[in-house]
Amino acid sequence: MFIEFENLEPIQKIPTGIEGFEHITMGGLTEGRATLLVGTSGSGKTLLAVESLYRGALQFNRPGIFVTFEERPIDIVRNVKRLGWDLGTLIKEQKMLFVDVSPEPMQTKEIGKYDLSGLIAQIRYTVGRINAKLVVLDSLGSLFGQYTDETTLRYEIFRLTEVLKSMEVTSILTAERLEEYGPISRHGIEEFVSDNVIILRNVLHEERIRRTIQVLKMRGHTHFKGESPFTIDQNGVRILPLSAMELVQSSSNARVSSGNDKLDQLTNGGIFRDSILLVSGPTGCGKTLMCATFAADACKNGEKVLLLGYEESREQLLRNANSWGIDFGYWEKQGLLRISCLYPEAMGLHEHLSLIRDEIAAFKPRRLVVDSVSSMERVASERYFREFVIGLTSHAKQQEICSLFTSTTPNLSGGGSITEAHISTITDIIILLRYVEIAGVLRRGIVVMKMRGSKHDKEIYEFTIDDDGIHIGKPFVNVQNIVLGVPSFLDGVAGDLAKFRDMANTLKETTEIVKDSHKTEN
Repeated sequence: MFIEFENLEPIQKIPTGIEGFEHITMGGLTEGRATLLVGTSGSGKTLLAVESLYRGALQFNRPGIFVTFEERPIDIVRNVKRLGWDLGTLIKEQKMLFVDVSPEPMQTKEIGKYDLSGLIAQIRYTVGRINAKLVVLDSLGSLFGQYTDETTLRYEIFRLTEVLKSMEVTSILTAERLEEYGPISRHGIEEFVSDNVIILRNVLHEERIRRTIQVLKMRGHTHFKGESPFTIDQNGVRILPLSAMELVQSSSNARVSSGNDKLDQLTNGGIFRDSILLVSGPTGCGKTLMCATFAADACKNGEKVLLLGYEESREQLLRNANSWGIDFGYWEKQGLLRISCLYPEAMGLHEHLSLIRDEIAAFKPRRLVVDSVSSMERVASERYFREFVIGLTSHAKQQEICSLFTSTTPNLSGGGSITEAHISTITDIIILLRYVEIAGVLRRGIVVMKMRGSKHDKEIYEFTIDDDGIHIGKPFVNVQNIVLGVPSFLDGVAGDLAKFRDMANTLKETTEIVKDSHKTEN
């Protein structure tokens, strides 16, 4: 038989509608091909397969068939009811059908030779009945459990996938594996009869379950390499391809106020609308106050603010804000402020990220405050923590949300933190708060260490805190190494230069005051 190779079309991909799946597969499932979905017990194989059928039928008008070798159809329909998926309606509308091959309680054992001709005929009929485009077989492991001749079964599974290809039907085959990082499948056969292999993992990491998905192979197409975390929540499977995030966010020249006039001057007129601001400093130096000031300014300008607290309860945040003259309760009643407080240990980082994205989608804030992001370091490794921050900052930028994160340094006297080391390149602005001991008195210093796309003041200023909030004063004179946490006095020529600089600044301020007074008189 002569085959026309010249006019062959490239293999297309079909979307699944599952969040993040099209990203890691670079388009979805390969059309008309068989995809093997493997994982240990409880990894989410059946749920992902059902969701592919459900969203395909609902969003893309793509009828599908679910061939079940294990669970009864009624159990599957009931299990996904909690997610709000009404499979019964899809079945009634002939957009989805079940082929029930689940074992009966009194089912007899295999006697004599065996093939899948009967099953293939039943699938053929059902596909033709609703013009199905997607078929799920869950799970191939049940066939191995019932029949002992693996050579014959391998041939029969291969024949089944070829029949589905000949019908131009896309298929998903699920199979179990014994180890998270071991042989691809339990029997070492399933992966060889499939065009694509996707692995789901369910790993216990630091007393938390971490779910990941990996596209191992996809014949005829490229795909994202490596593992991507995913969660299972009230909406189904949500894949969070953090390391695959693209830098496609828009940029804005518009600026917003930090809530402090002097700090706005230090940042040359405020911070950019799409910026991520990191405020880093030791405990008690004023980070939460800066958060409150930032949030209050947004509310006063009619902008919604989402405040995420991971170290203090909502009541504590309200009390602290009231002590600075900021009424968070009022802004909550106005619908401009939402406060969400949760211990970092309550769930894994990717569950936290999923929850934050849901909060953003529901509330649609213009500003985001996270106090503090460094508290998340307690519940994950450095790699997972960095992935979390990348995912959070990327999402905030995509939504054009001006964000303020705080980070607590480990030492009271200053010095860098793990958080600074891992996310300093991700954030757009870094403001350092430091304690400075001078003549036995503990004072506070602030400096804008970094600001992308804008000039900024580079001097270290002293600031104080009272009932009215933060007051930024003059630059420190005759003191060096404040940022390093070991302040020392300057002597000799360097000290004289510092004094001269202080006098020049004072003269400049006096001149500006005089000019302003003349303008007022005129």
